[in-house]
Amino acid sequence: MPPTPIINTAHARRRFDRAAAVFDSADFVHAHTREGLLARLAPVTVDAKRVVDLGCATGAAIMPLEKRFRGARVIGVDASPAMLNVARRRRRFLSRSGYVCCDARALPFADSSVDVVFSNLLLPHLDDPAELAAEVCRVLRKDGLFAFASLGPDSLLELRRAWAAVDDDAHVPGFPDMHDVGDALVRAGLRDPVLDVDRLRVDYASIDALFRDLTASGSRNSLAERRKSLTGRGRIARLRNALAAASGGDSVEVGFELVYGHCWGRGGPPSGDVHIDPGSIPVRRRPR
Repeated sequence: MPPTPIINTAHARRRFDRAAAVFDSADFVHAHTREGLLARLAPVTVDAKRVVDLGCATGAAIMPLEKRFRGARVIGVDASPAMLNVARRRRRFLSRSGYVCCDARALPFADSSVDVVFSNLLLPHLDDPAELAAEVCRVLRKDGLFAFASLGPDSLLELRRAWAAVDDDAHVPGFPDMHDVGDALVRAGLRDPVLDVDRLRVDYASIDALFRDLTASGSRNSLAERRKSLTGRGRIARLRNALAAASGGDSVEVGFELVYGHCWGRGGPPSGDVHIDPGSIPVRRRPR
């Protein structure tokens, strides 16, 4: 019997479809991790002819990837048709990019046909990182590169704790630990994973501002076990009180644990390639 799903993928896809038109106005966490991933790619040498942006959303990483991997064809992959429509509209003149709408766990690419897979904050929207790792390992050439960013279990802790004071329903997913992600990569056959953690704290003027951003970025509750009925005013009021009690005022501060990683196809990194030492990364705060 297959395991009980954690994420309702159809519901998540609908949320992203509805958010596509306004996603770029609320994607600051995605933008932060996108820049972090690109910075971590800077010292890596890869002879890339085909690059896949897995979970590309509105395609904001396509142009930077084209600049980073000169001459490569960058293919944006996403399960949301509406997101891909926005990505196609922002496609620059003479770009060689392409777009594919599909499930990231069932890619329409031949074995060992991709040189680089770039994935920014897709893992938090999947049930099991092992499923994605196995598919990436299949399509990646033996010395190809997989670079990704995800959310760790300390993300949105404030919101999770506040909901726990209101009811016992599922509201915030439990994001995978970086060590679990690393283990999944190795079990799938990927080589030499390197992971590091950054932290981002965001201050919101109110709970309404927080929920507006979560909605606009397609990040509201898509858990399979979520309550199917509407959230009543009484429960929202209790949530406001719990968040206010935790923050000591009307504003809401939430934290994100940002997990960055890269690893190689079955053959490992090319001989003579660089080793990346992520070093120590300080906490960053962003007002909102």
